[in-house]
Amino acid sequence: MSKVSYYTEEGLKKLRQELNHLKDVERPKASQAIAEARDKGDLSENAEYDAAKEAQGMLEMQIAKLENTLSNARIINEAELDNSKALVLSTVEVKNQSNGAIMKYTLVAQSEADLKTGKISVDSPIGKGLLGKKVGDIASISVPNGTIALEIVSINRS
Repeated sequence: MSKVSYYTEEGLKKLRQELNHLKDVERPKASQAIAEARDKGDLSENAEYDAAKEAQGMLEMQIAKLENTLSNARIINEAELDNSKALVLSTVEVKNQSNGAIMKYTLVAQSEADLKTGKISVDSPIGKGLLGKKVGDIASISVPNGTIALEIVSINRS
């Protein structure tokens, strides 16, 4: 059974566009490459044909994975979200207890994560640690170099 993933409308739209690109552009290219390699002669000694078939297999695997993700995707209705807890699409301001650094993270689905813009996946260690917390709570999160304690300073919707 696959896991349900929650997305913004924008994130789901990007996934659909990627799937359409793979099906409408990349799949015909892969078929063309196989046809060209097949025309070059003996298939038993044709490395180009083997490479084209392998590339097609990888492409079909990628398409199947995206289709599965989309079939289990749900759009988040922000109006129904509880603003008192850190949930998907919450922007959480945290204070590192050890050094006093203030950081802001927006919790998003894994495919929408982008650390440069402050969007972290709810599947990441920090994302998991922040989920369900309220203002004033301290989240102890295991990271590769130990445990960090983050105090929830504020939670809002962006």
